[in-house]
Amino acid sequence: MSKQQAGRRSWTGAIGIGLGVSIITAIVMVTALKTGLSPFPKPPSLAFAETVLGRTLPLPIGLLFHTAYVTFWSVVFVQFFPKRGFWPAMALAGALWVVILAVFFPAVGWGLAGLHVSPRLIPASFLPHLLFGLLLWALETYMPRKRVSTR
Repeated sequence: MSKQQAGRRSWTGAIGIGLGVSIITAIVMVTALKTGLSPFPKPPSLAFAETVLGRTLPLPIGLLFHTAYVTFWSVVFVQFFPKRGFWPAMALAGALWVVILAVFFPAVGWGLAGLHVSPRLIPASFLPHLLFGLLLWALETYMPRKRVSTR
């Protein structure tokens, strides 16, 4: 016999949360870029994809990289974090923001914290991570759960 555990999400549910977070954050970030509100020279996920693949790419490829990255971390949070409340979601968002500043930006040629481009990249990169944390917490907390069998 299998037990039913009401609090645990299915893998499909976790991936759905990741896709939701990814889509909403991408809409906000692309809108900010297209309206001139964003100081980024290009979407960070597109810059990363171009660095990895070594050539100029269209925006949809960058959005695929964004979706994979955000969905991966969302699934890690939903499936593996022992506590999944507001503060753990914000802690994950903060840790990922530090990684972006210290590892990602230098890797794509923008310098530590994006300072080769502009100091404005520091707060500009904080806002999507804040949105990530808020959305991750909200979707994980308020999306209905299906019962999952555990054996």
